[in-house]
Amino acid sequence: MRPDLDIDTAVTLTATGLIFLLALVLGVWKYRQMATSENHLAHPYVDIAHRAALLYSFAALLLAVFVELSTWPAWVNLTAAMVVIVLFVAAIGAYIVHGARRDTTNQFESATPALHAGMIVLIVGEIGGFGVLFAGFLAGQF
Repeated sequence: MRPDLDIDTAVTLTATGLIFLLALVLGVWKYRQMATSENHLAHPYVDIAHRAALLYSFAALLLAVFVELSTWPAWVNLTAAMVVIVLFVAAIGAYIVHGARRDTTNQFESATPALHAGMIVLIVGEIGGFGVLFAGFLAGQF
């Protein structure tokens, strides 16, 4: 029997699956670089992109649980979850760009104001989005 998930949970789980699929594809890119480089290492940002995608896919799965258990309306849960997931994907995308360009091994080496602003957006968005979901869970449980 197929579970009937609310739309907010179903969309969050779909995004989770797509991030995990991206992680698997990035693993192929990482493997190819390891197999063909002289030192048998992938570029640091290829490695970071792969690992981040794996970790973010499981973090997104955790978000889906809180979406499902939150008592807020579906639109609130979906908005909060998608803010966090979009920021996860943006971070992975930045790592992919650095890996493809091979332009740095540490993006903070020459940090710009835009990078710091982006980090503030990530901090506020990820903590805020999860905070909304966690509050919805707590409201339903206590």
